[in-house]
Amino acid sequence: MAFVRAGSLRFHVQRLPATAGADSPGRPVVVFLHGLVVDNLSSFYCPLAVPVARSGHEAVLYDLRGHGRTERPGSGYDSPTAVRDLFALLGALGLGQRPVHLVGNSYGATLALHAALARPDLVTGLTLLEPPLSGAWVENMVDTLSAAALSLEDSTVPTELLTLRLRKAANLTAIADSLLNRTTLIDDIAASRTFTAADYARLHCPVLIICGEHSELLAGGQKLARHAPHCTLRVLPGLGHDVLKESSGVLREAVLAHLEATAARARAGALVR
Repeated sequence: MAFVRAGSLRFHVQRLPATAGADSPGRPVVVFLHGLVVDNLSSFYCPLAVPVARSGHEAVLYDLRGHGRTERPGSGYDSPTAVRDLFALLGALGLGQRPVHLVGNSYGATLALHAALARPDLVTGLTLLEPPLSGAWVENMVDTLSAAALSLEDSTVPTELLTLRLRKAANLTAIADSLLNRTTLIDDIAASRTFTAADYARLHCPVLIICGEHSELLAGGQKLARHAPHCTLRVLPGLGHDVLKESSGVLREAVLAHLEATAARARAGALVR
């Protein structure tokens, strides 16, 4: 683990090199983008990041602005700033010109999509787990976060959790309170721009979408799959918005297969050129 300064912020980063002896030349760096508020890089570590590194890809995980152990400024929680954070961090790590494959979960998947549209020269593949793509999701999330902010304001819950020696829960609750009540995160989410079919048509890298059968986000994934040129949608039976936690084996196999296919496509393109 390390703390890396990129731009004006200090980011908490975990960098996993490709396993020694693995066939890694030319493969993109795989960068993981987590979800909102109580999520952080640890959700990816065992289920996906370690297997990805063992498969021959360097893996980079980091806590998004304001999340986990990354610094928490009062503003800058909009998607364009998050994309700038991502590429500034890669530059600080010496990876600014390397091709990247972005793996995003929930809100992190929307950030991955924004990054691919902003930098098609660097993003060579996407894996989107339960991507929230509709305006309805934005409205629902803003309502949910606003209600949570009210419940946490001046709350004694973090102190009570510490008294019970529930340190991890206390820390997550304190971070949520800080993000929701002392930053512009809710306002920035409310101002999010909804993706269009024309945006999806501009995605020329391979995209894998993974959604749960019962997820309210499935319809958005289906729309993306219809309009993106090189997109595959995989629906996991019996699951909702919990594919990262509840489908580790199936998910791991799907992601590794997509990474291999994407790397093979990139090598074939390089040979043609």
